[in-house]
Amino acid sequence: MGSIHLFRDLPELKHFAAGEYIFRKGDPGSAMYMIIEGEVELVIGKSVIEVAHPGAFIGEMSLIDDAVRSASARAKSAARVFPIDLKRFQELIKTTPSFALDVMKALTLRLRRNEDRTTERRTVPTRGRVAATMRRKRSTRRTR
Repeated sequence: MGSIHLFRDLPELKHFAAGEYIFRKGDPGSAMYMIIEGEVELVIGKSVIEVAHPGAFIGEMSLIDDAVRSASARAKSAARVFPIDLKRFQELIKTTPSFALDVMKALTLRLRRNEDRTTERRTVPTRGRVAATMRRKRSTRRTR
């Protein structure tokens, strides 16, 4: 996302070691995070549903709908993230249109991926789902 330059050198960055949780499913959501360095896995149960890379937002849904976390976020590698609390989020939405657009794009992308997975589960035999998952993973690696 294009907003990463807004946060890269700020002193509030948080550091997480590989395997460390940034937040867990069911936690209250007091902040969202922008990934500055490293990779973060979004996990539900034992399944990794997405791997987020530098420039990606995680945890934004809880700030928008004031609900608990719908997934856990775990550092896949050493990671630096910038926390954005509700006050800062609202300020950035009002003053930085590119930030608001980046958040909307992130939500739209996540929604489309979830729709694709749901459709796949309903319509594609198991062997085809495995192949589609492998293609998505290869595609994700190429787009970084």
